[in-house]
Formats: sequence, structure tokens, C-alpha cells
Amino acid sequence: MKIYTKTGDRGTTSLVYGERVSKTDLRVEAYGTCDEANSIIGFALSCLKNEEFEGKQEILEIFHKVQTSLFHVGAEISTPADKEVKWKVAPEDIAELEQVMDKWNELIPPLQNFILPGGHPAGASMHVARTTIRRAERKAVAIGEGVNPLVFSYLNRLSDFLFIAARYVNHCLHEQEMGLHQ
Repeated sequence: MKIYTKTGDRGTTSLVYGERVSKTDLRVEAYGTCDEANSIIGFALSCLKNEEFEGKQEILEIFHKVQTSLFHVGAEISTPADKEVKWKVAPEDIAELEQVMDKWNELIPPLQNFILPGGHPAGASMHVARTTIRRAERKAVAIGEGVNPLVFSYLNRLSDFLFIAARYVNHCLHEQEMGLHQ
């Protein structure tokens, strides 16, 4: 099977169910940004490949669910408002993010002030994914009606989750957080 179709050579792409739209369409921008964030998360996880620390397996398992849910968010965004969505983000997906955030937040030092993104490449990459998710959220909100409100909630919670995850990974790997220069 060939991966290239040539159907996008003139600046259009297909939404779910085949509707052709410009590659600059807000839906394409939003689900493309979700895909970008998902790739960054994959990169972050690859940075953990040769690391050994307590909690690593849990992180990998949770992020597998996160990446799957983020794929579902992209599928929802790429489905026209008048069509049935095949994959949906669920309230349980949001609740699970919250539960994990609460757990990991208890295991890391409390914030004393703002911190600068950085640390271990995995943690730093999670910060990049966090800001990318914020952009995806803004683009999804710009679409307006026709987007499942749970998509907005999931993206909002996911950016918070990625902040905590970056801090947790850096903590597990004994990376010092850098505060703002006074």
C-alpha cells in the first residue's frame, strides 16, 4: 500500500467522512496540533528509554492511554459537526488525568514560584507538549459550535497534566527545577 495519495497536492485534505477542506481550515489546524503534541509526547517517552527509575512503567502505561485519548480528540475534531463521531473522549478520560495529577503532585515538592521549562529531555519535551496542547485548545475553541465540550475539557486538563508530568519525571530523575531569575 502506498502512503501517498496526491489528493492534498492542491492544499486540501479530507475530514472524517471525506469532506474536502483547505489545509488551513480551523479543524485541520486543531487536529493537526493535537497530532503534533502527540508526536512530542512520543519523543518525550523515547527520552526515557534508557532510564531506570521507580514509577517508569506507570508513566509509560498512563501515557499510552493519554496518547490514545489524544488521538480520539483529534478524530472528534476532524469529524464534521453534522456527522457521527467514531471515537470520543469520555468523562472517565478527564477523571483519570485528574487522579494521576493528584497522585503525582503529592510526590513532588510544592511549587514555591514559577518554574522555567527544562530539566531532563523527557521533562522538557513534556513542557513543549503542554504548550502545544494549549495551542490545540485555542484552535478547537475557535471552531466554536459542533465540537464536543468534553474535547475542550480534556485539552485543558491535559495541559495541566503535562505540567505535573514534566515536574514528576524531572523529580524521578533527580533533575533540579529552575525558578525565575530574581
